[in-house]
Formats: sequence, C-alpha cells, structure tokens
Amino acid sequence: MPALTRAEAETRARLIDVDRYAIHFDLTRGDTTFRSTSVIRFTAREPGAATFIELRPAVLHSAELNGRPLDPGTLDDGRLPLPGLSTENELRIDVEMLYSRTGEGMHRFTDPVDGEVYTYTQLGPDICPALTPTFDQPDLKAVFDVTVTAPPAWTVLGNGTARRTGEGQWQLAATPPISSYLLGLAAGPWYSIRTEHAGLPFGLHSRRSVAAHLDGNAAELLDTTRRCFDRYHEIFDEPYPFDSYDQAFVPEFNWGAMESPGLVTFRDEYVYRSAVTFPERQQRAVVVAHEMAHMWFGNLVTLTWWDDIWLNESFAEYLGYQVLAEATGFTSTWTDFAINRKVYGYDADQRPSTHPVAPEAVPDAASAMLNFDGISYAKGASALRQLVAWLGTKDFLAGVNAHIARHRFGNATLDDFIDSLGAATDRDVRKWAAQWLRTTGVDTLQPHFDAPQPRYDTPAAPFIARTGSRPHRINVGLYDRAVTDPCRLVLRERLAADLAAPRVPLLPEGRPVRPDLVLLNDGDLSYTKIRFDDQSWTTVTECLSGLPDPLSRAVVWNAARDLVRDGELPPGDYLDLVLRHLSAETDPAIVQGVLTFTREQLIDRYRDPARRTADLTLLAGVCRTLLRGGSADLHLSAARTLVDSAVTEAGTTALRDWLTAGRIPDGPALDPELRWRLLLRLSVLGAAGPADIAAELTRDPSASGEEGAARCRAALPDPQAKHAAWTAMFADDSLSAYLFTATAQGFWQPEQHELLHGYVPYYFPAATAVAARRGAALATSAGRHAFPTTATDTDTLRLGGECLRDANPIPALRRQLADQLHDLQRALKIRATYP
Repeated sequence: MPALTRAEAETRARLIDVDRYAIHFDLTRGDTTFRSTSVIRFTAREPGAATFIELRPAVLHSAELNGRPLDPGTLDDGRLPLPGLSTENELRIDVEMLYSRTGEGMHRFTDPVDGEVYTYTQLGPDICPALTPTFDQPDLKAVFDVTVTAPPAWTVLGNGTARRTGEGQWQLAATPPISSYLLGLAAGPWYSIRTEHAGLPFGLHSRRSVAAHLDGNAAELLDTTRRCFDRYHEIFDEPYPFDSYDQAFVPEFNWGAMESPGLVTFRDEYVYRSAVTFPERQQRAVVVAHEMAHMWFGNLVTLTWWDDIWLNESFAEYLGYQVLAEATGFTSTWTDFAINRKVYGYDADQRPSTHPVAPEAVPDAASAMLNFDGISYAKGASALRQLVAWLGTKDFLAGVNAHIARHRFGNATLDDFIDSLGAATDRDVRKWAAQWLRTTGVDTLQPHFDAPQPRYDTPAAPFIARTGSRPHRINVGLYDRAVTDPCRLVLRERLAADLAAPRVPLLPEGRPVRPDLVLLNDGDLSYTKIRFDDQSWTTVTECLSGLPDPLSRAVVWNAARDLVRDGELPPGDYLDLVLRHLSAETDPAIVQGVLTFTREQLIDRYRDPARRTADLTLLAGVCRTLLRGGSADLHLSAARTLVDSAVTEAGTTALRDWLTAGRIPDGPALDPELRWRLLLRLSVLGAAGPADIAAELTRDPSASGEEGAARCRAALPDPQAKHAAWTAMFADDSLSAYLFTATAQGFWQPEQHELLHGYVPYYFPAATAVAARRGAALATSAGRHAFPTTATDTDTLRLGGECLRDANPIPALRRQLADQLHDLQRALKIRATYP
C-alpha cells in the first residue's frame, strides 16, 4: 500500500481542516479483529473538491459522507476517495480491523502465565490507518473523543481520563487538538498504582502477572516522574497541557516507549523482574524524562511534516538526559550518554544511509520511519548540547519558550524554531543550523605539536586541526602525570576553545610546557571524533584509568573505539587497554559500555577468529577481577560478560556448576535473566539440550521465559534445531515480533560457523519475503537481528549487494541490510589490515 507523500499531505492540508474524531472501539469481538466506528467532522475550503482518507481494514462495513453512502469497493490501496466535499463535512465509517502481532496498530497479547489478554496501540508514521480511519498526517490536528466497549473485567486507559459508564463501557475525556499518530489506548485487566501530583492524576499500570515487580519498581518510577514533572515546570512557561499522566508498561512493545499525550506506553521490560545495572536503571529514568519532554515538544507543538522528526526526538533526547541530571539522583547521565548512547549516532552517521539531523525533505511517511535512528536521537541531542554550550542556557530556553507559546496546540518547522531562537540571541542561529542540522558525517579534531610551518622547516606553534566543516565550542583538558604516582593524571588546566576554522592555536601564549595529555572535547560538549598526538596517546595507554573524571575517561574510551573502527588502531591494542585499565574502572556505565563493545564487536567481528578462544579467556579474566575487587555496581556487568565469554570445556563445566548452585562465585545470585543467560551459553556450546530448556521454561513460564526458551532452542548446535528455528522465522508467520527477535538472536553463533554457513545464501531471499508479508516491524528485526553477522566474509557481502540491487526489499529491510553490509565491509577491512 502506498505511503502518504509529502506533496499529497501538503495538498490535503491546503484543502481541509479536521475538527473532531468521535471513535468507538469494540474490543469484544474475538481474538482476531476489533471494530472501529467513527464519525469524523472536517471542513473544506473548496466545496465540490475531493480528497481521501486512509484506512487498512479487514472489512469495510460501511462509509457515508454527508448522508451519502460511499461504495466500499472504491477503497483502494488503503485509501477511500471522498468526492464532492461540502464546506462542513461529516464522515461516518464502520470497519473491522485486525489485531497486530508485530506491534503496529492495535497489538493483542495473551499472557502465558495466567491467560489474561491485553491490547494497546502503537502508532507512528503510516501506522494509524491500521487502527482506525484517519487523515493521517501530523499537521491535521483534531480533537479525539473516544469510547470503548471492553470485557467487563478490563480497565481502559487513554489520552484523557477514563470513566466507566456501564458494564464494559468506557468514555475517555476528549483531547485537545492532537495529531493522529498520538492517539493512545490500552485495555486489559491492568494492575494499577494510582496517585496524584500537582493536582493531576498519575498512574502506573502493568500486567497482573508482573504486579509484584511493579510494586518493587514503583517508588523509583514515581519519584523520577514527579521530580522531572516539577523540573519541566521550572523550565517551560507553558504548564503541562493534558488532564492526567498515566504510564503503562505493556508487553511486546517495539520501541522503548511512546509519548501518547496523557498515556505513555513503555516496553514492560522496564518493570524489572531481575537485577539490573545502575546504567540500566538510569537509562529507564532517562526514558521517563524523554517521554515527558514530548508532552511539550511533540504533543503540544508538533512537527508539520516528518522531515522535522528531530524537533520531537532530538529535543526529548537532550532534555531527558539533562533534566534527569538536574532533578534526580541520577547525576551521571552524560557519562552514560557518552559511552553507551552517543556511539549510536556516530555509527549511524558513518554509514551510507546517514542523513542530516534535519533533512531538507522526507518524501513520504514510510521513509520517515527510517529516520527514527541514531541521527535523530543521539546526534540530534549532541547537536543541541553543543547549541546550548554556544548560546548559553538562558538564551536557549528563552527561545524554546517563545517557540512553544507561538505554536501551542499547533505545528511548526525548523524555520519556525530558528526564528524563535534567533529572536532570543544576537548570534547567527540560522548559520549554525545550516552547519549542524543540514549536514552529515562526523568531524575529527586532532592536536599537533612540532608540525612544520608552511614554507618553513621550523616547528609551528601547537594547534588543533579540524577535518570537517562544523564550528565546535569545546573544552581542552591539559593533564600531567602526578609526581607521586606517574599513572595518576592531574588536571593542569581546562581551556575553552572555539574552533571556527580548520586550524586554531592549541595553547595560549605563556604556556610553553607541553602537557602529558591533551584531551580535546573534554567534557563531551560537542559531537566529534578526537585524535591524540603521540605523547598523549602514550599517556593514554599507561594512565587512562588515572584520569580523575569519568566523563573524561568516557571520551578517551570512545576515541579508542573510533580508532579501531577507522582502522587506525589494531584491535589487539584496544584489548590491551581493556586488560590494563578496565579492572580499575569505577564508573558502571564505562564498564558496561567497554565490555559490550569488546565482547560483541571487537572479538566477534574485528579480531581474527583464530584468536577467539584466547581473547575470550583474557576478557573473562578481567571480569573475574571486577567481581573480586570492583564495587557491587560493577558486578552484574562483569557477571554477564563472564558468562558470555565461556568457551572452553572448563568454562562450560563452571557454567553448569553455577546454574546448579544458583550463584556466580564472587558475583550475584542467579535470577531469571541470569539463569536464561547461562542456559543460552550452555546451549551455544552444546552443553545443554531441549530437556534443560523445557525444565527452565517450567521454572519460568513468563513471556520473558518464552523468549529465553526460543533463544536457547535456536542456539542449539543441532541441524534439526536450526531447521526448526529457521522455519519458525521465515516460513511460519505466527511468531510475534518479540519471539521472532528472540529466535533470531539465538540462531547465528560464531562457534557454529560450519553448521550455519549453508544458511547464508538463503537468508537474503527469506528476509525479503518475510518483510514483504509481515511489514516494517518484522522487516527491521529480520535485518537487524536475523542478519548473518557471524559470516564475516566477502560471499556475504556479495550476496547482500545482489539482494539490494535485484530483490527490491521493502524500505525498512533495505535500510537494515545496507547498514549491516556497510558494517560487514568495515569489519573485513579491519581484519585485512590487522590479520
């Protein structure tokens, strides 16, 4: 079905305004479909003209425009023509809609623990027509007046406060004008914790089977919510614009969360049932703050078209990290951002699929979905952090508040935002936006000492060289080795530097003594790669763990990661840094980020497979040291990587012993997440079988347990198990998106290269076919998780290129495959450079 194009949206917006949707959802019609009955009122500027409305029903029962029946047979490719418009129009549509198993539209889930059923909406660009008929573009805002028929034991949640009007009957308070993609509904036998704050009803909601876990998480969740809510009211002049604030933790949710006004839906993995690391708790809190920011940026003021996704996501991303650090006990958010989140933007920005933070034009709604990526989130947030460093917080917030006041309950563009900022400062914001928001790629900054002057043999004064085109306002950290401890670094001075030219002086006059370490972008205020002079790199290799500030250490670790990925540092040298310095690290975000990159990228993809056993053994030694000597905050990350690094017969024996004992030596007790992790590794190594998996599923029959079992079954080094997993993913379309992903995560294992090699040629046609049948969400999973990442060879590269050239995969899969093939090409280049 064709996606709405930008040109079509602009034409329709010139013709009509939508006033109100009155929608009744009937959720009592069985486990396959639900009914949507709508009355839509809109006006037209040209009486007699025609337009269309989008819907993708199982059955179109009837449609009537201004009392005139419309022929259901005219519905074509998800569009119902609306001819002969009047100035004032009333459209009535009665449709049967399909429930989703892939998290698009109205998702339906049956809890394996107690058999209870839950439904909820998950909307975005080009998805709302799978829920109900709409003029599905963000600039046609309207009031939504929703009623629901649901089973009597269910509770209904929505954008406005919900009121039970009879047995199984619910009325939701009408919304202010909002865009169609923001319509939110969640219905089921929810377990709810209700409270009030600032005169508004607040609520937390989850499945009944995880009620005890929600109780255990509620205090932190509510405290974070209240503190962020209060901080936003200090930042924004405009008060919270909706009548309630519910947060529902829903099963099988594709994204981290969705910011529907008054009803934020989160993936229910955020209701922790097992131990989590401090960075994971902090990241959950960031998501809470991120979604709340959308109530102003995204919901109150909404993008006009999808080329300004960044106005939603970059702002929410930046404010999520900043407000959390200002308002709560999670004060290390920017270290976490630097080591675990910002790399999402760096990686995306170096692939062929990169795009500007604010692209000039997004042609259609399907293309828009592809831009919910590391550019719109991590790079955009980094750009805003740099903007704040350049403008100052006061002027930045003055511009933001002017923008909100000017466009409240309306729509806005990049130009509108730049106008608001420009009125609050004397700086050239429009030029800054052109340099930062309309360009692609990552700049690189490098200090130079003893470089020859142009046309002379004598050394030039130390300078910073910039490769790229953006101006950067950064801090430059100058560090010396401590006299009493040469492995400990002492900050001599932190200089502010404005890099508006390709080459600027490094040290002011009167500071002739060269520091042991020059750290560019110290404090991570800008979005850029950094490099080191030779002396500074020597200091890094010997003293990285001696840097006093975790954020400075994160900047260095990221720089080392970039050097590996760019082929300028042997992967073995990075591993040496890990062996030498990570055991002394105290920041849990850095430990988690470095272990993840080392285990999943460096060893699995960049190092020679012949070194794999030795590398994993060395990494396991680092993890044991962290377990013995590190703080409790580091233990879980170390324990997880220790489990994932088991490779020898002695390692599998240890895993089996730990599973039996229920504890990792010097580490945590085994909870469900760690038990499944242990069993997965045993399955990969052939030390566990179907009976072990079945026994663990009996012990943990939850939805997470089902995913763990699917992952383990797919990981078994047995031809029949691999065939069954392959069939489940690509021939049997009954798997939910979550179970598809779990199966894919288990399937490809580096230890099973010979067993799996024969599947590689079949992957590309199979992924293309399943994506075409099952849509964008499954396509994304098929490209991201089911891609044969273990087949790091030129044959995979060739087959993937042929698929992109000849097979015409749908856009969501094409994007994933292009990114995977670029990453594969990078890995092959690194292996060839450092065999």
